[in-house]
Amino acid sequence: METRKLYAENPYLTRFTAKVISCESGKDGFDVVLDQTAFYPEGGGQPADQGIINGCVIVTDVHEKNGIITHHCTGALEAGSEVNGEINWGRRFDHMQQHSGEHIFSGILHSLTGFENVGFHMGSDTVTVDFSGEVSDEVARQVETLANHYIYSDAPVDIRLYNQEELKELTYRSKKEIPGDVRIVSFPGADCCACCGTHVQSAGQIGLLKVLSNQKFRSGSRIEIIAGKRAFDYLTHLHLQNTVISQVLSAKPLETADAVIRMKNELAGEKLRAASLEEQLNAFRAAEYEGKGDVLLMEAEMSSESLRRFAVAIGERCGGRCAVFAGSDGNYKYAVRLAEGADERSFAKEMNAALQGRGGGRDGFIQGSCTADETSIRAFFGE
Repeated sequence: METRKLYAENPYLTRFTAKVISCESGKDGFDVVLDQTAFYPEGGGQPADQGIINGCVIVTDVHEKNGIITHHCTGALEAGSEVNGEINWGRRFDHMQQHSGEHIFSGILHSLTGFENVGFHMGSDTVTVDFSGEVSDEVARQVETLANHYIYSDAPVDIRLYNQEELKELTYRSKKEIPGDVRIVSFPGADCCACCGTHVQSAGQIGLLKVLSNQKFRSGSRIEIIAGKRAFDYLTHLHLQNTVISQVLSAKPLETADAVIRMKNELAGEKLRAASLEEQLNAFRAAEYEGKGDVLLMEAEMSSESLRRFAVAIGERCGGRCAVFAGSDGNYKYAVRLAEGADERSFAKEMNAALQGRGGGRDGFIQGSCTADETSIRAFFGE
């Protein structure tokens, strides 16, 4: 006997009673079949409901096979007994908002472009929708605007079963041929699609819809969207972040992007100036070691690239090996320019073994890091 699907009859039903048909031990819990259920099983891109039975047995997952719905539970339930179930309404309504929002978005996009929805996944954070053609950012924004206008209209949602004869007179979206009666979810003026999922009663209950990203995927596009409370929470978080940025940059909230670009350009100029000064300083210091032969220098913390340039500048003037260690005991970066003809691989292996280091190089230059102290470093280099 197939399980009666209370969620399909009334997606707003949160509590129900049912009879336990069977309860079998399963992986990490028990697999329970009820004669009827308000728990939606995973399917059609929509995750399963979660909730509780008899106030203490947690329902962690729900699946359907051949019309039989199985609830994966944390505890056993006696076969033949009557039980009380309660779904996690917050999770269910979130799924309803996301799923209904996706239908409206996909339906409007289809009407504008003819592209089919060929993939749908409702994740815990966002919803991804794959389309059969490449959607431009301009079109994605246009569809987003139209979808929100439709949501504002609070149009009612029509959900009912159609037999095969009735379907012949109906134009609707569907990924595959479906035998028997087909459940059609219709958002009049926006979408008409075969679907087994749970949906809101009217478009206004979605609240709002936001496109987060649009990228090329295979031969089409993958668009990431969120709706309802997810969208509200996301935009609230963005607003809080932008408020901080606005205060730090002393810019109006709607002008932070321009302020960041100006700061980025200023920083690029400062980096060029700093690089020029660093080059001059390296040349000045390198002159001190003209013809000195092997050199070992212990320096304050510096970036890997600055360390490299410094070691090269001195190595070109000293006439021997130049080793520079930057940092403090137990946490050094190093750059070593070897004298001409030296074998950098064997030297790197010997030095890393002695100084608990990691690194290597080629063409007479070695760079890496080590955890030795200054005394050990100086001893290795014979100082």
